Amino acid sequence: MKESPNVFIIVLTWNGKQDTLDCLDSLQHLTYPNFKIIVVDNASVDGAAEIIQQRFRSVELIVNNSNLRFAGGNNIGIKRALAEGAEYVLLLNNDTIIEKDFLSNLIEASESDDSIGMVGPKIYYHNDPNHIWYAGGKIEWWKGWVSHVGVHERDKGQYDSIRKTDYISGCCILVKRKVIQKIGVLDERFYIYGEDADWCIRASRSGFKLLYVPSAKIWHKLSVSAGGHFSWFKNWNKFKSQVRLMIRYARLYHWLSIPFFMIFKIIQSFVRVKKVQ
Repeated sequence: MKESPNVFIIVLTWNGKQDTLDCLDSLQHLTYPNFKIIVVDNASVDGAAEIIQQRFRSVELIVNNSNLRFAGGNNIGIKRALAEGAEYVLLLNNDTIIEKDFLSNLIEASESDDSIGMVGPKIYYHNDPNHIWYAGGKIEWWKGWVSHVGVHERDKGQYDSIRKTDYISGCCILVKRKVIQKIGVLDERFYIYGEDADWCIRASRSGFKLLYVPSAKIWHKLSVSAGGHFSWFKNWNKFKSQVRLMIRYARLYHWLSIPFFMIFKIIQSFVRVKKVQ
């Protein structure tokens, strides 16, 4: 019988001690037989590194001297994983809780076709565990939008089929080694947000398939490090990242409509933020 490919799980943390500990606790229940966890600490000051070393002896810990943000911090882990022979790299947000068989299901789907390069799970809201946060991603070039399928919907089985997707959330994305070797690591020019979509676009345009795998399930505490789901910081930086993505990848004719939809998006975000203030 074929041996299960080895998977390196990269968990990035920045002053999220309790969330990271909860995430690592949940990973101890994985049914997948061949994995290693690398925690990359982006210069936290909450004592997370010391506790992780004490409680999780099998976890490899990398402590950065400064906050390299999402792309830079994860790239440190990705490069270490590849140097140690990773066949797959899984990026997993530290503010997630996993279903014990989620990695087995992701690997099964990814191994079913050599052309599949990236796969992602169904992701729920942690504080509303039957409601969907991510059930696939779509890129609407005419609108200049990158968005999730199924967001806020109650899960009634409406997104229970494996299918191709435009984009996989960096909250949890499993990537084959050969994909990273061909397209490179995350683009650190993205300040925050958009790095995952950029990675997915590069993979897709290099001929790799992206799959949404609903039998793999995790729960996300949502934007803890960014100040909340509707914070100005999150909304403004998401908008800037989407503009960068469109400048890089959209066709000239898409710009006939993109500015109008982006103005609408700014107004919509403003209204949402004001409502929760």
